[in-house]
Amino acid sequence: MIAVVDYGIGNLRSAEKALIRAGGDARLVTDPKEIGLASGVVLPGVGSFGGCARALRNSGMEGAVLEAIDTGVPFLGICIGFQLLYERSDEDEGVWGLGVLSGRVSKLNERMKLPQMQWNELNAVDGRNSEMLELRATGSGEGMWAYFVHSYAPVPVPHLENVVATCDYGGTVVAAVEVDNIWATQFHPEKSGAFGLAVLSRFVRKCQRAGGG
Repeated sequence: MIAVVDYGIGNLRSAEKALIRAGGDARLVTDPKEIGLASGVVLPGVGSFGGCARALRNSGMEGAVLEAIDTGVPFLGICIGFQLLYERSDEDEGVWGLGVLSGRVSKLNERMKLPQMQWNELNAVDGRNSEMLELRATGSGEGMWAYFVHSYAPVPVPHLENVVATCDYGGTVVAAVEVDNIWATQFHPEKSGAFGLAVLSRFVRKCQRAGGG
């Protein structure tokens, strides 16, 4: 079972339905115990960083999410669910994220129309492998188009580790991160057509292997 964390932040059905289309047994969960029983965990997020962080904590599921990540359960963070993995965001000063990944989230180039609400091409990061995107260090990664809706993203500084793909929107924007059991996307795979469905299918297979299926 893949647990889609339902912490009251908006429409999560699209992520659940897309995972089911990708072959997964996905369910919205509101009980921390269900997260502990899952073969995979998905944390979507819409709205603001602070609103999502507070909602996750108020739901009582933050600890279960962190435990799942710490014990190696396959994890997928989407949009603000991705941003919450970092320590903090300039969008909501004083509100802490999960702190699983070091660094901060910052506003996109203000010379651009915000939010970025469009399809954009992903650029593979040279020298990085990615199971999520089926990239090898020597591969080009061309033709990866995904749908974005956001005004903030992790700061793409040189020491920001584990970035496997970026996009260009008034500068380099972090689009996807992969480290150990953690996959995370700033784009919405559930809204990204065949490409996004392929990403979710790989995640489903990763969960099935982890669960012995």
